[in-house]
Amino acid sequence: MRKRFHGLKRIKLRQSWNKYNLYNLSRAETQTTLHRTFFQQKWTAKSISRAYHGEVIREKQWKRMFRSSVRAVVPMDYEYLAKHDGSEQAAGRGSGADVPPEKRLKLYPRTPYLNMVYAPMERRLDTAIFRALFASSTRQARQFVVHGYVKVNGKKGQMIYPGYQLNPGDMFQVDPDRVMFATGAPKDSAERRAGRRYRVEAANNKSAGRDDSSAPAEPLESSEPQPRPPAPSNPESTPEDQAKKNKDTKISLQMLLQRAKELLSTPSTSLTAKRKQDLRAFQRTVRRTLSRPDSFRTADLDTQLQEILTRMTAASAPLRSLEPALADAATDLPTLSTPSLNAEVTTLSPEQLRVLRRALIEARENPVDPSKPYATPWRPREFMSAFAFVPRYLEVHQRVCAAVYIRHPVARPGLAEVPTPFALETNSLAHNWYLRRR
Repeated sequence: MRKRFHGLKRIKLRQSWNKYNLYNLSRAETQTTLHRTFFQQKWTAKSISRAYHGEVIREKQWKRMFRSSVRAVVPMDYEYLAKHDGSEQAAGRGSGADVPPEKRLKLYPRTPYLNMVYAPMERRLDTAIFRALFASSTRQARQFVVHGYVKVNGKKGQMIYPGYQLNPGDMFQVDPDRVMFATGAPKDSAERRAGRRYRVEAANNKSAGRDDSSAPAEPLESSEPQPRPPAPSNPESTPEDQAKKNKDTKISLQMLLQRAKELLSTPSTSLTAKRKQDLRAFQRTVRRTLSRPDSFRTADLDTQLQEILTRMTAASAPLRSLEPALADAATDLPTLSTPSLNAEVTTLSPEQLRVLRRALIEARENPVDPSKPYATPWRPREFMSAFAFVPRYLEVHQRVCAAVYIRHPVARPGLAEVPTPFALETNSLAHNWYLRRR
């Protein structure tokens, strides 16, 4: 990032949640026109507005994106249009006839057309991510796209272009962990020390595990079946015995495949997406093994399936432990760690008990995790509320960190749907500058 990105002496407004940018927004003023030529006014308006709208885009690229036409909508009274054809507005003109106040047409506020000068910027993927509150700045949104954390219409690996032009109906989704990092409060010094200790302990445990495994041991089982070394030939074995052995192996493999299918048919609430992927990979392994049962051991596949089942049980254990607490929250007292705390719980009022139960549930849902790069329990970052708004042309689902680009922004009476911190006069001068340059 360049130096003095958020200048306090010479104000430059940016698409960022930075506290210095918020301070600059609070003290920004409309440029003065005294003793300045029209050219100077247009150039200054272009300069300060381009620092906010797409400052990462080259000027030549923006000139190709600029359009002199503006999308706008006009509210129309369908009942009035159905009854009249417009000729009644000329009736009595020049004769002194006055229209009664109740029959006068409703006057709408002025439409700020020229606040839409940077509307093409809102179609960019990085700008849409910032507007949907998935990143704290357009530069961070650009980084998420380049690093592959963004999916557009369900495609992740193919979308690494921050300047992708969204079309109406396009859906984009950001990795939830990245969104929590971008919008969450940063760690303080104590939390950073705890995170460093956690990483050091994890590295020590990993290295200790490697040292223990340096002794000769059986190779770890992977998702791909490993071929078994050829068994020594037994001259006494007959073709009938070999056929019977192959038949038993095939029956065992078919039973394993049927068991995996039954597990996949369980409700989605009890089976995570990762476990489903493991089971599908296991099915593919079994099908490949069925084509050549002589080269593989059925016991290895059985062990692999048991490992998947163990992971499923470990993943569902926290959910099962939480269900009784939620079911008994309305009737039983919460159980705390020490007898003294449990004794204090009995003295609380019903309202205080409700607050305590809610706090315990939130502590389970939003726990302290030193491995995360943001402060835990998660909380919004400072100064976020001033920027927490979503434009009308986006439909955002915060739980899954996804949004839909519904339509292009338009101007309507009294409102331009392109968010801008600049006055209409400043955007008008910038529009005139680019009209001259085309």
